[in-house]
Amino acid sequence: MSAIRIGIWLVPSLFLTFAALPASAETVHVYVTNSAGDSVHVIDTATNKVVQEIKGVESAHGVTFSPDGTRVYISNEHDITLDVLDRKSGAMIKKIPLSNRPNNIAVTRDGKRIVVAIARDPAALDIIDTVSLTRTKSIPMNGRLHNTYITPDSKYAVSGSVRSEFLNVVDLATEQVAWEIKMKGGVRPMTFEVNADGSTRRVFVQHSDLNGFSVVDFSVRKEVARITLPDEPKGYAPDHRLASPSHGIGVAPNGKTLWVTSIPANAVFVYSLPDLELQGHVPLPSKNIAGRDKPVPAVPNWVTFTPDSKRIYISNAAAMSVTAIDMDARKVVAVIPVGQVPKRIATLVMR
Repeated sequence: MSAIRIGIWLVPSLFLTFAALPASAETVHVYVTNSAGDSVHVIDTATNKVVQEIKGVESAHGVTFSPDGTRVYISNEHDITLDVLDRKSGAMIKKIPLSNRPNNIAVTRDGKRIVVAIARDPAALDIIDTVSLTRTKSIPMNGRLHNTYITPDSKYAVSGSVRSEFLNVVDLATEQVAWEIKMKGGVRPMTFEVNADGSTRRVFVQHSDLNGFSVVDFSVRKEVARITLPDEPKGYAPDHRLASPSHGIGVAPNGKTLWVTSIPANAVFVYSLPDLELQGHVPLPSKNIAGRDKPVPAVPNWVTFTPDSKRIYISNAAAMSVTAIDMDARKVVAVIPVGQVPKRIATLVMR
């Protein structure tokens, strides 16, 4: 058998990891962490079926992959560790102790470092060396971190705090804070738009108490716009998560559209790029639960894409499912049952 060649293709806000094989066939898997359980579900996008369940990761949160596609990295809130697992078998390789309870994670393009958002005091961005599988540094941050991402050019780690409302930018060359801005509202999920040369143009940021997102110009280092999602379509009035009504956002791999979830509308909205013109929305399915007099809304959260920008996958925390949407037709094509309170979601591509 020929050796596997590996590369990573970065989509703004997430890594799509590629394991390139001599054969022309391509396998695309979507991983979703179930934060209220101890498992991670793996979905084959060719069939929209769960093909693997990784167990033993208590309160799984963030998920990403090694460049060669052999390892899965998961932040474990219960054990305060970064768990390293073998992708094929799901076996635990190592549990790396962290400085405090973790939230989201991200991997550099070369796969040599993982950054971990620490959600408890003292606030920090933990740096993990993937060769030695050890924590090499904890960078003090302004506020407990909810999310952390790496820019598409892999030059910066961008993190946000719900409590302090700061957006923090770390230069990965120096592993020092390069700049930060105080925002209006706690910083929730975010995604990136890139320039032609691959550098970061804009950051689209979701906030506490905002059913929409703000726009940060990366070069001038300030917020330049704030967009509220439409009141229609009227969906549901959820009895929770109102502090974060819009909690999932992503730029499609082709860079042409921005997708933004809304819990009150029980829908995902689509904006064109770069003009940010609203193109429409896709209603998300509800779930009938025994003992409830009305259906439960999906409570859509994080998003990920297939690399051809044909489908978007959305984790639904209340419906305990993942919704697959045809991006061209703007139509739900599958609702895939997963575990309890699914959260982070990421795409692994094997060629």
